[in-house]
Amino acid sequence: MRIIRADRVLTGRPGEVIQDGEVAVDGAEIVSVGPRGSAGDAGEIVSVGPRGSAGEVLDLPGHTVLPGLIDAHVHLGFDATVDPVTRRSAESDHHLLLRMAENARKLISAGVTTARDLGGRGFLDLALRDAIEEGLAVGPHLLAATRPITITGGHCWYMGGEADDVPAIRRVARENLRAGADCLKVMVSGGQMTPGAPPSWVCQYSTEHIRAIVEEAATRGKGVAAHAHAHAAIRSAVEAGVATIEHCSFFTPSGHRYDPELADLVAAGGTYVCPTVHGVVWRLRDKFGSEMLDAWLDGVVAMRAAGVRLIAGTDSGFAAAGVANDTDAYVAGLEVFEQAGFGTAEIVEMATARAADACGVGAVTGTLEAGKRADLIAVRGDPLERIADLRNLTLVLVSGRAVTQTGVDTVTSSVG
Repeated sequence: MRIIRADRVLTGRPGEVIQDGEVAVDGAEIVSVGPRGSAGDAGEIVSVGPRGSAGEVLDLPGHTVLPGLIDAHVHLGFDATVDPVTRRSAESDHHLLLRMAENARKLISAGVTTARDLGGRGFLDLALRDAIEEGLAVGPHLLAATRPITITGGHCWYMGGEADDVPAIRRVARENLRAGADCLKVMVSGGQMTPGAPPSWVCQYSTEHIRAIVEEAATRGKGVAAHAHAHAAIRSAVEAGVATIEHCSFFTPSGHRYDPELADLVAAGGTYVCPTVHGVVWRLRDKFGSEMLDAWLDGVVAMRAAGVRLIAGTDSGFAAAGVANDTDAYVAGLEVFEQAGFGTAEIVEMATARAADACGVGAVTGTLEAGKRADLIAVRGDPLERIADLRNLTLVLVSGRAVTQTGVDTVTSSVG
C-alpha cells in the first residue's frame, strides 16, 4: 500500500478540502482518504518523488492532492490542418496511431488521467485505449467514440461515419458499439473545419435522427455526445436526450447569438454542456477580432448563470488560422474559465467530479474516495488559490501507476 500525504487533499466533491490529509492507494484502487495518520503507517517515509516501493509513505509538503483531471473533448488523431484530403491520402493508419499515442502521452503531461476522444478514424482510438489499459502505451484512460455519425459529406465525414436516414444511422451506431465504442458522437450541426460541409449554423440531423442514436447507445448503457452549434441543433439534442452537448455556441450566419430561453431548456433537461473552452481563446481573439470571441465567452458565462451544468473539455487537436490548440495545454483552458469569473473550486469540480459524471464514469473516477480508481495528481501550491498551480505537477497516478511525464520534449507538435 502507498500513502500520499500533502498539505491539503481536494476530494473533488464540492467544497470538500482535507487539510493536512492523505490518500491511501492499494494497487489500482483508493482504499482510504482522510486526515494525516488515518490510514496508519504504511512504512518508510519517502521524500518528494513519483515512484517507490509498495508500503511507502510519500510525503509532499507544500502540495495539494486532487483527482486526476478530465478532458471531456479531445481529438487525438487530428492533424495540424484538419484537412481530410491530407489525412486520407498522406497519413497511414500506422503513422496516425503513433501520433495519437504521442498526444495521449502529452495529455498525461498536463495531469489529465481520463479523456473522451470524440472522433477517430478506423477505430484506432479503440486500439490506443486498449494498449494504454494493458500498459503498452502511456496515457490517460480513454473513452472512445470512434467514428462520428454525420451526413454524407458532412462535418468530419472523412472519419467514416456517414449516414443519411434512420436505418443507416442505426447501422453506423451499431457498428461503432459492436467495435467497442464507449459512447457515440453525432454531428447534429455542421462545422467550420471540414471543407465543403454545411457550416456550423446549419442542422444536419433532426430530433428523430438523434433519438435513434440515443436509443442505440442506451441498449449498451452508453451515452451520446452531440456536436451542436446552431440553435435548432441544440434544441433537437436536448429533445432527443443526449448526455452532453459539445460547443453549444448558439451560432447563426451572422455570428454568436445567445438565446436565454434555449439555455433554460438545456438547464431544465439536465443536459451537460462541454463548451470546449480552450487556452488559445485570446490568440484567436487577436486573429478573428474581439466581437465574436467575446460574445461566445459571454454566452458561456450566461449558460452558467442559467444553471447549465458545464464541464471542462478543450477540443484539443485542431488548429485555426495557424493557431494550434495543443493537447498538453489543458490547464490554459481552465485559466480562461477563471478569467471569465468562474471560481477556482467550481473549475476544479468541472474538471473532475462533474466531468466524470457527464462522461458516465462518475462511479469509478472523478473524486477521491475508497473503492474508486486511483486516478490522482499532486501539484505544488494550492489550485484553490491559483488555478495555474495545476501546472506544477509532481505526481500523476493512473489506476495507481505513476506516469508523470513532465518536461519531456518531442519533435512533433501536439496537433501535427
